Amino acid sequence: MRFYSAPMEGVTGWLYRGVHHRCFPGADKYFMPFLSVSQDHVFPRRELQDILPAHNEGVPAVPQLLTRRAEDFLWAAGELAAMGYREVNLNLGCPSGTVTAKGKGSGFLAFPEELDRFLEEIFSRAPVAVSVKTRLGVREPEEFLRILEIYNRYPILELTVHPRVQKDFYRGAARWEWFELALGASKNPLCYNGDLLTAADCRALESRAPGLEAVMLGRGLVASPDLIARQKGGPALDKESLRTFHDQLYHGYCAAFGSERNAMLRMKEVWFYLIHRFRGGERHARQLRKAADPRVYEAQVASIFRDLELREEAEQGW
Repeated sequence: MRFYSAPMEGVTGWLYRGVHHRCFPGADKYFMPFLSVSQDHVFPRRELQDILPAHNEGVPAVPQLLTRRAEDFLWAAGELAAMGYREVNLNLGCPSGTVTAKGKGSGFLAFPEELDRFLEEIFSRAPVAVSVKTRLGVREPEEFLRILEIYNRYPILELTVHPRVQKDFYRGAARWEWFELALGASKNPLCYNGDLLTAADCRALESRAPGLEAVMLGRGLVASPDLIARQKGGPALDKESLRTFHDQLYHGYCAAFGSERNAMLRMKEVWFYLIHRFRGGERHARQLRKAADPRVYEAQVASIFRDLELREEAEQGW
């Protein structure tokens, strides 16, 4: 089984990926938070920092593109190919209203004929392999029947399916029966994404889909940075290794941003999930959220590692 790290805006940027790969090796790919490709054909400075080869050296990183214009996708794919990337991922899964209102991300699924034309053009001209991350549709899972029929016309390197519709966002259970349908009907290799929060979840998926070759982990991997490493035979997590991970990440952000305060704010995004790996961390989570000064933040982190017990697995609470 191959294990991938999902793209999470504001969390899994280049610095996070590098530190995670050093501290908890094992991820077969790290999908980058999406690059929103504009008609200007210029990567904004912040996004350029994320894709620079020097910032991803030694990390199996895959850029992800968000667009509904084939010419913009092809321009960006060409630039990424020139940087040395061999795969780009098309984002057809983002459920955010600001994205879908423009017909992008999972919002593109509402226009199957346009999507078909888009895919025809990019697969006839793309200079690199193209993978796709998708939802089932916009409102109803039955939309996936038509969408999968379209995907089957093209040589998608790997099709990652998050079995929810856009309107679900992340609410309710993932619709397993629709991924099961894809297992039997897809002509392209499949990857599963959705609600894999613990090692037990991963084992249960392997039992339900013994032929599945890849899974993508998002929130569960941020809450338990060792999740993939353990799946590949690594040791159980201890406070020392988790503290090393935290400190390398925090100090890396301090150096990259030139601001302890901005580093603290970025680390709060990580702690939104990570605190759930600790038993009884509710009060500490509130104190972390309130921290407005880096010294207060650092004291709260020290308190967490000193006073709280690690859980064997993160407990969902987000």
